Amino acid sequence: LAACFLDSLSTMELPAVGCGIRYEYGMFRQKIVDGTQIEMEDDWLRDGNIWEIERPELSVEVHFNGTIEENWTENGLEIKHKDYNTVIAVPYDMPIIGYKTKTPATLRLWSARSKQRFDLHSFNEGIYDKAMADQTFAEAISKVLYPSDDHMQGKQLRLKQFYFLASATMQSMLKRHKQIFSDLHTLPDHVVIQINETHPALAIPELMRILMDEEGFGWDEAYQIVKKMFHYTNHTIMAEALEKWPIDLFSRLLPRVYQIVEEIDRRFVNKIREMYPGNEEKVRKMAILWDGQVRMAHMAIAAGYSVNGVAKLHTEILKNQELKDFYQMMPEKFNNKTNGITFRRWLMSCNPELSAMITDLIGDGWKKDANELEKLGNFVNDDAVLDRLLAVKAGKKADLKNYLKMKQGFDIDENSIYDIQVKRLHEYKRQQMNALYVIHKYFEIKEGKKPATPITVFFGAKAAPAYIIAKDIIHLILCLQQIINNDPEVSPYLKVFMVENYNVTMAEKMIPACDISEQISLASKEASGTGNMKFMLNGALTLGTMDGANVEIAELVGNENIFTFGEDSQTVIDRYARGDYNSRSYYEKDSELKRAVDFIVSDTVKSVGCSENLERLYNELLNKDWFMTFPDFEDYIATREKAYAAYTDRKDWAKKALISISKAGFFSSDRTIDQYNKEIWKLS
Repeated sequence: LAACFLDSLSTMELPAVGCGIRYEYGMFRQKIVDGTQIEMEDDWLRDGNIWEIERPELSVEVHFNGTIEENWTENGLEIKHKDYNTVIAVPYDMPIIGYKTKTPATLRLWSARSKQRFDLHSFNEGIYDKAMADQTFAEAISKVLYPSDDHMQGKQLRLKQFYFLASATMQSMLKRHKQIFSDLHTLPDHVVIQINETHPALAIPELMRILMDEEGFGWDEAYQIVKKMFHYTNHTIMAEALEKWPIDLFSRLLPRVYQIVEEIDRRFVNKIREMYPGNEEKVRKMAILWDGQVRMAHMAIAAGYSVNGVAKLHTEILKNQELKDFYQMMPEKFNNKTNGITFRRWLMSCNPELSAMITDLIGDGWKKDANELEKLGNFVNDDAVLDRLLAVKAGKKADLKNYLKMKQGFDIDENSIYDIQVKRLHEYKRQQMNALYVIHKYFEIKEGKKPATPITVFFGAKAAPAYIIAKDIIHLILCLQQIINNDPEVSPYLKVFMVENYNVTMAEKMIPACDISEQISLASKEASGTGNMKFMLNGALTLGTMDGANVEIAELVGNENIFTFGEDSQTVIDRYARGDYNSRSYYEKDSELKRAVDFIVSDTVKSVGCSENLERLYNELLNKDWFMTFPDFEDYIATREKAYAAYTDRKDWAKKALISISKAGFFSSDRTIDQYNKEIWKLS
C-alpha cells in the first residue's frame, strides 16, 4: 500500500517523503518442508540496492534508556537526559519515479549504526563480545522486519524500532525546516505528517520533546503545533494493530518521552471529564494510560487533527464500534479514505497484454486518469472484444502454469478454473473455510458429482512465526494438496496448490491469471483489502463477504457481477457483543460441515502422515471458531457453486469481467491520494 501511495504521490507531483526503516532482513522467506512452513532468513540487502543513496551527512542521534534530570533555572524548567544509550540513524534515500512526471517522490529509509562501531582495545584483548556489544545493540534495530514479539526482548526491540523511526524522522524534518524557513513556528504552514497505523505515533511526543527540550518552546506552544500537523490512518480493526505497550517497558526505554505522554494523557483525561462529568467509564475507555499500558491509538486520536479509516464500511465500524467514544467526543476528526492501488504496477507492468487491449479500445488516457476505464462499458456486448479478453486471460493462465511448473514443479491444468486466495494467513481471513470447501468438493467428486469445468484452487500465504493456528491451517492445506492431487479419481477435476513464499513477484504472476478472487474474511474484520482491487482490475470476479472494500466493489459492479455470501457485519458484531456463538451447534446441525471438519482428523489424513498438528486445529474450530467459519459455510458452498456454474457461459463471464475492469477506476491510489490531499493535507 505504501508503495502504491508513493507511486501516486510522485505521479501527481505532490511534495512527499515516505519514511521507514532500512531493514537488512525481511520478516522471513517461507520454505515448505514436510508439509509445514519453515521460516528462513530473507536477506533483502544481499545484492545491494543501486537505487538508494546513502546520506551520512544527514545522520542523527537517537537516545534510549537513561535518566531524566529536572532543574529550575532563571529561564524556567530545564530538562536533561543523562546516561542514555546512543544509536546513529543514517538515512538512505531512494527516488520514486512517477509516470511521465519530472519530480520524483522520496523514500527515506533509516539504518541503525553504533556511535562507537568497534572497540579495538577489547578486541585485541580477546574480549570479542565486549568489542562488538555496542554495534550489536544498535544494529539490531534495523536488522529484521517485524521481529517476533511473543517475548519481552522482542517487544523491546519493536518499541526501539518504532521510536528510532519516529525520532530520526522528526529530527530530520526539523533540521530541514530550519534550513529553509528558520522559524519553527511556521512548521504547520509547510509540513503535514500522516501516521500510517500507530507504529510511528511516537513521533507525536518526540516532536513535543524536541520543541520543548531543544528549541525552548513551552508546552502549549508546542502542543498547538503538534495538533495541527499529525493525521492518523487506522488500517485495521484487528487488536494487534491497536498498539499497546507496558508502561514499565515504555518508561524505562523512553523516559523523557513517557513523561510527555503522561502529560498528554493528563490533559486529555481532564478534557474527557469536562465533557462527561462523573463518567469515569469514559475515562477508562479513552485514556491513553490505563491498566499499566500506553494505548498508542488513543494518543494518535487525542493529539491528531484527523482520523481516517480505509474503506467506507471500515470507517463506519470505527465510528460506531471500535472508536465510538472518540467519535462521539470529536466527530469532526473522523473521515474515510478508501484505499487504492497503483494501476501502473498492478495492470500496466504485470499485465501488458490486458493494458494493450484497453489502450486499443479507449486510448491511453486511463494510465493517468483511471476513471477513463468507464469507457470499456461501451464494449460489453461486443463479441470480438469479449473474445479478446478471454484470450488475454487464457494467455496469463498459461504463463502462470509454466512459471509454477518451473519454480515449484506443479502440474496445472490451464483449462481449469483458477480459484485463488492469496494474502496473509490469519484466521479472520478464513483460509480455513476455503480448505473446508475443498474437502467438501473432494467428497462430492468421490460420490460421482463432478464439476462441469475442472477447478484449481491456489493458496499463497505466510503465517507469522508465533501464530500456531495459522501454521496449522497451512499444514492442512498442504495435506489436502498431497491427498487430492495424488488421487486419480479426484485430481482430473480438482487440484490444490499452496505456492511457496508468496510475495509481490508471485502476485504479479497470479493476479492476472485469476478467474475467481477469494475475499472471504469475516464481515467486520477486514479494514479494506487491496488484493481484491488488484484482482478486479485484472478481470477476476470476486467471491466474497460484504467486508472491507468488497462492499464498494459490489456497489460499483452491481450484484449480478460479484458473488457475495455470508452474514453482514452488524450481525457478526452483535453476536460478538452477546457472546453466544457456539460453533459446535452448527457442526451438529449441518452434516456437510460435520463431514468436512471430521476429515481434518480422519484416517485418510493420518495415512499420509499429516495428522500431528491437526488435532489442535480441529479442536479450535469445534470449540472456538473465533472468526465464525461455520455460520457462513452453507452459503459459501452455494455461492461458490453459483460462481462455477456462471463460468461455463464464457461470453457472459467475459462480460462480467469487462464490467469489473471498467468499474475499477475508483480503486486507483491516485484517487485515494487526491482525497488525502484535498481534504487533509492541502499541499497544492
